[in-house]
Amino acid sequence: MELELSLLLLLMLAALAAGFIDSIAGGGGLITLPALLATGMPPALALGTNKLQSCFGSFTATLYFWRQGLIRISTLWPHILCTFMGSALGTLLVQHLDSTLLSRLLPFLLIGFSVYFLLSPKISDQDSEQRLSPLLFALLIGTSVGFYDGFFGPGTGSFFALAFVALAGFGLAKATAHTKLLNFTSNIASLLFFALGGHVLWSVGLAMAVGQFIGARIGSRLVISHGVKLIRPLLVGVSLVISLRLLWQHYM
Repeated sequence: MELELSLLLLLMLAALAAGFIDSIAGGGGLITLPALLATGMPPALALGTNKLQSCFGSFTATLYFWRQGLIRISTLWPHILCTFMGSALGTLLVQHLDSTLLSRLLPFLLIGFSVYFLLSPKISDQDSEQRLSPLLFALLIGTSVGFYDGFFGPGTGSFFALAFVALAGFGLAKATAHTKLLNFTSNIASLLFFALGGHVLWSVGLAMAVGQFIGARIGSRLVISHGVKLIRPLLVGVSLVISLRLLWQHYM
């Protein structure tokens, strides 16, 4: 499957916006995945290609936060392992679903996430009480959110961030930094198994990776000072518009 240059440039711009949003609030897949689907790609191919370009954004943000001293990878191996296994299982499952069913289900999932982002509570940047031990957090949250990311993906960063804040007691900046590491882990695992299944369009994914890199580089620098409140209206608006377009395409 080959795309026209103009369409490829639009996908790169979508990836740039997604990389910027992902590095701050998560949910960039709400932009890139529907954009890939709008080209006529089968759902599994769109999901696999989306994982390829997402890897570059999540890696860029992870590297930045690690250099800022916000991540200690040596203490996070249980989280990384559980997230990797969960994502691998989710990716293997989604490749065996009926693609027609998945394509009809996606707009409803996207609308659900739009409502979630619209109504989600305001998150503080202050550390709070830890409710789960690191190992239990890895087993419950790493595995389950990793599975979701392998199965579908959009919103994974926000799920991880909320879990780190609510259950691990992290402030927003620290939660976002750790989120990027686990998001990168789940992206790599999912990409590996999508690639083994032949569900990655490498030329498109690598082109979009350029946009992801630039967007993530810009957004990761704004996390500590600006937070997520400027991103939420944009994320909700874009995801609702794209969801309505998909609904029109499949049901009208």
